Amino acid sequence: MGIFNAVKGAYQGFLDNKHHNKPDLYGKKGLSKRSSYAAAVKDRTTYRWNAASTSADGAIYSENKTINNRVREQLRNNPYVKNAQRSITNNVCGTGTKPQLQVKKANGKYDDKKNVAIEKLWRDWSRYDSCCANGRDCFADTERLIVNSLFETGEVFIRLIKKPFGRSKIPLALELIEADQLDDQYIGEKTNKTDTWRMGILRDKFNRAKKYAFFTEHPNDTPFYNYTAYKRHMIIDADEIIHLFIPNRIGQTRGVSWMTNALQDMHHLNGFQNAVVIGSRIRASLMGFISTNDPEGLIGDDVMDNERVTDFQAGQFKYLGQNESVTVPDLDNPNSDFAPFLTAMLRALAAGCGVSYESVSKDFSKTNYSSSRLSLLEDRDHYKMIQTYLKDRFFQPLFEIWLELAVASQAIDLPNYELDPEKYRQVHWQFRGWAWIDPQKEISAAKEAVKAGFKTQSQIIAEQGRDIHEVMAARKNEVEMAEQLGLTFDVNEQTMAAQGNIEQSTTESYQDNEEST
Repeated sequence: MGIFNAVKGAYQGFLDNKHHNKPDLYGKKGLSKRSSYAAAVKDRTTYRWNAASTSADGAIYSENKTINNRVREQLRNNPYVKNAQRSITNNVCGTGTKPQLQVKKANGKYDDKKNVAIEKLWRDWSRYDSCCANGRDCFADTERLIVNSLFETGEVFIRLIKKPFGRSKIPLALELIEADQLDDQYIGEKTNKTDTWRMGILRDKFNRAKKYAFFTEHPNDTPFYNYTAYKRHMIIDADEIIHLFIPNRIGQTRGVSWMTNALQDMHHLNGFQNAVVIGSRIRASLMGFISTNDPEGLIGDDVMDNERVTDFQAGQFKYLGQNESVTVPDLDNPNSDFAPFLTAMLRALAAGCGVSYESVSKDFSKTNYSSSRLSLLEDRDHYKMIQTYLKDRFFQPLFEIWLELAVASQAIDLPNYELDPEKYRQVHWQFRGWAWIDPQKEISAAKEAVKAGFKTQSQIIAEQGRDIHEVMAARKNEVEMAEQLGLTFDVNEQTMAAQGNIEQSTTESYQDNEEST
């Protein structure tokens, strides 16, 4: 104890000198101990608050592999984490994003012939045998895999393979590459002195990517190693790679999983949930013990030659030997604490992923119409942000490359494309839309917005995830069919008025007949 107290006293003296014997920076003793920001205070309540001073890439480099592996473990075993990923992917992608061409003629009107031709060519190329090099995933599948990967690892690499596959004449196909396959420790040749390799990416002095260093095989594909190719690299030019990630800090080179903030909470949730299950099983395993002081009173098959009772099973009654007793611990029931703890953890998961608690938990018991509507609208803003990012960084650049290769391969004839390619690049990307929360109110609001000129019918229809050209064509066919069959529906103001006149005349005739009767 003497040595312990001496060491303790020496350490405490060190701490006192460290915190209290600092230079008097402001000319008044003791003022240097204060902080202008409470968040920067260093005292007994914050001495374990370790905050490393690292760059964005410094933090990612040392910890990203661990984070990615833990996220994948949660996606495999935690249904709430998997549902969060599924919810984001479903809402962002839906059944797939489609281009709506907006090529115009010289007079400013849409060139329907060209627009239809380009859209058809894109649909043909989007089939599973053409758009993906693996011959398995269609374009909608690829889009879903991209969003899944962004959730999982925060990034995804799309390689552009410039050769035709399947039935397509266009020399272009996509190959998705996981983040693990980029060698973040690669340091190879440089094209000049200002270039630097950083986490597998060769960057110039402006931090623009020039090359990527990928393993030819996934580094952890252990059961299927091709030892002749393992650890070999393929150096791919940046113009053949689309690297998708949403940066959080300036200078960030690689992505980080979207659920990083909630990962530790999900680990704690798993632990607490397992403890609750085990405790419940123990409490449900009822057993009894019979004891006696009379050695001759020991009966049954459970006691032989004064053998000790060491094996317990649920639903059993055991006989104890002479002068023996069993003490069973009184286990607390944590079930009452589990529900609020689960809610708190799922709210943390939802906040970390940028979605609502209801979307993650599928629990709508604590919400009303107003709160549900507010949550859904906020969720949709988040989904639209992701859609906009994909449009700017993936869909539109990919379409422009695809269109150029389509023209070069003579898969389509676009007059004067070389002189004015921008004319043919005008695309509206139709993302997944959402149904109205309160159809009656929102349809009325949409009508008033169109009448007042605040919105167009195209905008209203696009918000539902539909194409106005398809809607109008379908309505035209329905009106023509109804006229042929002699039917009248509320499809436009003219037919509505006609139906109103018919209904009015029918009502008047009925009233006249009633009066005459």
